[in-house]
Amino acid sequence: MNDLSEILTKTIETAKTAGAFIRNESKTFDRSKTESKGLNDLVSYVDKEAEKIIVSRLKEILPEADFIAEEGTAVQSGKDYTWIIDPLDGTTNFIHGIPIFAVSIGLKHHDELVLGVVYEVNFDECFYARKGNGAFMNGKPIHVSKPATLSESLVVTGFPYSAFEKIDDYLKILRKLMETCHGLRRLGSAATDLCYVACGRAEGFFEYDLKPYDVAAGVVILSEAGGSVSDFSGGNDFLFGREILASNSHIHPEFLTEIQKIW
Repeated sequence: MNDLSEILTKTIETAKTAGAFIRNESKTFDRSKTESKGLNDLVSYVDKEAEKIIVSRLKEILPEADFIAEEGTAVQSGKDYTWIIDPLDGTTNFIHGIPIFAVSIGLKHHDELVLGVVYEVNFDECFYARKGNGAFMNGKPIHVSKPATLSESLVVTGFPYSAFEKIDDYLKILRKLMETCHGLRRLGSAATDLCYVACGRAEGFFEYDLKPYDVAAGVVILSEAGGSVSDFSGGNDFLFGREILASNSHIHPEFLTEIQKIW
């Protein structure tokens, strides 16, 4: 099955199925059932089971695809298609009962991201896009906002799990943005951050120390909604380069300039 339209429909169904499982488990989740993969990097049985659900269904949808997934499913044999999955983006929020977390599923064809689905579990908001066909949320088209300067903008960001040798520069960027823009928000889910820029709730997003599964789906959605995405140098190494700058396109040059003054 290489019809992206049909693949997208089935991927949306998959994300919602995994989301329903996560939502149900959240009602009785015991925080003591949490494991640590590293400093500030948590995982639960819910992440792992949700990934099993997703991978099982995606194998049926596109058997000829590889996988990059957060909780251990890694099959990279050089196939044309690669699924890039975060079964529960915002695990720390989930563990602490904060209702902002999402299922994130992206699809890459060779070196090009072609499809993305982000399902915000507790708000029942499903963001999705396929290349060349626009971006949508729950069946309605979405588009980035119109503000053209940082002074008119709300910016979302995330905190690093590691790479703390860069934290001083990151904090300098935060201070500069606090002095410049409408405000800063830290939601705890990069997939959600990207989708909020895509639908106009925020104008910009930046973060470093990220993995491909944090951003793959959201990048497709934002790009199809009219947004711009780059790394901190203005290049395209945002998927594997562990840093991303995303915007409504209008503020991108100014946003990039301010970050490059410090980073």
